[in-house]
Amino acid sequence: MSPCISVMSLFVVIVRILAEEETAVCEMWGSPEFPLLFKSGDIMIGGAFFVHSQVSASSVTSSDAPDPLICTRLNFREFRFAQTMIFAIEEINNSSSLLPNISVGYKIFDSCGSTLPSTRAALGLINGQERTFGKSCSGQSTVHAIVGATKSSSTIVLSQIAGIFQIPVISHFSTCACLSNRKEHPSFFRTIPSDYYQSRALAQLVKHFGWTWVGAVRSDNDYGNNGMATFIEAATQEGICVEYSEAISWTSLDEQVERVVRVIKTGTAKVVVAFLGYDEMDILLEEALRQNITGLQWVGSESWITSSNLALRKYSGILTGSIGFAIKKAKIAGLQEFLLQVHPSQDPQNHILREFWEETFGCSFQPSLQGVKQCSGSERLRDIKNPFTDVSELRISNNVYKAVYAVAHAMHSMLKCGEKSEEVNMSCTWKSILPPKEIAKHIQDVNFSLQSGEKVYFDERGDPPATYQLVNWQKNSAGDTVFVTVGSYDASLPDGKQFTIKEMNLTWFGESKQRPISVCSESCFPGFRQAVIKGKPICCFSCIACAAGEISNSTNSAECSPCPLEYWSNEDHNKCVPKVIEFLSYEETMGALLAGFSLFGASLTLVVSFVFFWFRHTPLVKASNSELSFLLLLSLTLCFLCALTFIGQPTDWSCMLRHVAFGITFALCISCILTKTITVVIAFTAKRPANTVPQCSVLLQRMGVLGGTFLQVLICVVWLTLAPPFPHKNTVYAAERIILECSLGSSIGFWVVLGYIGLLAVLCLILAFLARKLPDNFNEAKFITFSMLIFIAVWVTFIPAYVSSPGKFTVAVEIFAILASSFGLLFCIFAPKCYILLLKPERNTKNHMMGRNQAIQVANWKYQGC
Repeated sequence: MSPCISVMSLFVVIVRILAEEETAVCEMWGSPEFPLLFKSGDIMIGGAFFVHSQVSASSVTSSDAPDPLICTRLNFREFRFAQTMIFAIEEINNSSSLLPNISVGYKIFDSCGSTLPSTRAALGLINGQERTFGKSCSGQSTVHAIVGATKSSSTIVLSQIAGIFQIPVISHFSTCACLSNRKEHPSFFRTIPSDYYQSRALAQLVKHFGWTWVGAVRSDNDYGNNGMATFIEAATQEGICVEYSEAISWTSLDEQVERVVRVIKTGTAKVVVAFLGYDEMDILLEEALRQNITGLQWVGSESWITSSNLALRKYSGILTGSIGFAIKKAKIAGLQEFLLQVHPSQDPQNHILREFWEETFGCSFQPSLQGVKQCSGSERLRDIKNPFTDVSELRISNNVYKAVYAVAHAMHSMLKCGEKSEEVNMSCTWKSILPPKEIAKHIQDVNFSLQSGEKVYFDERGDPPATYQLVNWQKNSAGDTVFVTVGSYDASLPDGKQFTIKEMNLTWFGESKQRPISVCSESCFPGFRQAVIKGKPICCFSCIACAAGEISNSTNSAECSPCPLEYWSNEDHNKCVPKVIEFLSYEETMGALLAGFSLFGASLTLVVSFVFFWFRHTPLVKASNSELSFLLLLSLTLCFLCALTFIGQPTDWSCMLRHVAFGITFALCISCILTKTITVVIAFTAKRPANTVPQCSVLLQRMGVLGGTFLQVLICVVWLTLAPPFPHKNTVYAAERIILECSLGSSIGFWVVLGYIGLLAVLCLILAFLARKLPDNFNEAKFITFSMLIFIAVWVTFIPAYVSSPGKFTVAVEIFAILASSFGLLFCIFAPKCYILLLKPERNTKNHMMGRNQAIQVANWKYQGC
């Protein structure tokens, strides 16, 4: 709260105490001056306008009484407001339907736009202008209601003083939201919306145009300070930052105004929100013109945004394109004719009428003044264009008009005018004493329509509906500045529907059609997020690209959003796309190569089978146990082909098939080799042929292969029954892709299957190693030993490689192990035999196979038995 208001609060307390002593009050505040304009009536409506906008300063000493305040610099617009009040009262007096038998008078004081003269005006309105000379005060105020004042600070003083006596005050231009406080201003009303709404509307307007970095300048009074505080609060909620907030007063020193303009000039914000009164804006523009400030977009409050006094050509380079909220424009029938009839002859003793005439026409009624032309009185106001005669923008004047009619309708209701009675004429029931509190109550309840159709009523805080017009300063074909309505704002509508803006009709500074940009930092495009710069407002930020797996799909995102589990960010990080599903497929190089090796191994095994079949009657094939050899070749073919089940997209069936096929085919293969090894060992260690035949019988061999394979089948059945393998989407290993793999279901099942194959291989290795030096030229046990060493080496190496391999490489490692071990078995066991069968047929004889003559007989019955 300003120091001025604090002093006024103390003053109000003093007046409350003195109010109990009516004589003292009358003697103390009798009548410092006569009102500017006066007319008696049954009902008196007071008025407070700053008809003069400057107060003379006087030196004050402790010994001398201060000089009386002198108001100077006539304000034509405010004088029009005062005449509009008189016009409305005259209309009411001439009306037969509103207060029919009651006359309405007025008493208008000059508040001079300052606190102290406003205090004087308030006391003059309450107490009257005549000195009492022995008479005591009547206790009844000389006015029943007060219209005014124009400035919020003056109105606060007026409302606080009048509030002591519960006299209703209706302001036409005071917008400070603080006046809506019913505890401090219980009898205050206004016909202009509160800045509570305008400040928020300005914040929404700035946000609508994307201006997040603005400057702010305000009047250093209750109007500017309260309005700007509300704007900054609302702007902060909208994500708007204020680069600077400066204050000036119409009494500010030149140095202070120069400093404020310099701050505006050096600021980086291209948009300036000016919550200024007309006088402060005029002072600011003069200095801005001197410092040659251009290229700024001005956003104005209703106090100056439709002021024709500022719409001068010298300011057009600064203010063209300005935008802001204004009170709705209206037309008042007959007002222009009434204003043009104002003349000093209406009241020759009234000094304000003479001053108005002299100021308007630049003349003087005093013949003694040198260099000033004499006023004849025949000058015509029709020939003059100034703020008094200009009725093209009747906004605030309409508020004065509505305020007077609100008092009249309240008194009409209070005096029960126009109610049906036994009397023939409809008249009002006059009361000699009209309690101000009751008048305020009836003003609160008014609800009427003007001739224009506009409705007038007040809410519980004494405020009217908050509706504004959005105006834009544009130039017409003649080069003059005109106020073009480009939108509207209605606070009573739901959010999102309060604004209606015709952007295509807007003109920005420099008469540009391109909307200006005012941001501290350039916008962050989708795919980036804002990062606050330490030590700077939130509107100043740097743009950081979203991390992998995160996106931002709007401009100026505060943070990046993570994609859902099965989605990943695209290259621009502005959209979530399905993750790439990875598995070992036939289309990729590695899958195709492994599939090719698998088919090559199977084909090669079939070729070996064909060779063995072709030479099935030769001693070498017979000595190799042809039945077990063909069964081994079949199992090897299946081993090569089972690698194909590991390639391709995993499904429920393929996951079960690949592991079962792998386990059973390799169990069959190793069982054949183990049986073959056992047969060789038994054949070469038997003592007599009679014992050989039963030991090496075909049935025993078949049972050995069947038994070894059946046990593996049993293990696989149990595995599939309890916890079968199934396809699984692995999103843990690689965040940017989904690895489609076969989960083992039960790791124990897998390792038991693998361990069983390893057990068979170890047994086979041990037996083959023991039989590696048996006495024959073609010792098959030696080749089996080599094959088992390779087999075991491959699968021992497979285990750590399998565990540590990522994604599809896990499958590739398993396929490689299958193919490597299969090729190892094929080459170690069958390559030497094919070499003899195809390239060394002379060695494919029984004698060569047996070696020594003394062993021929033994070898004969051994091989025959086996």
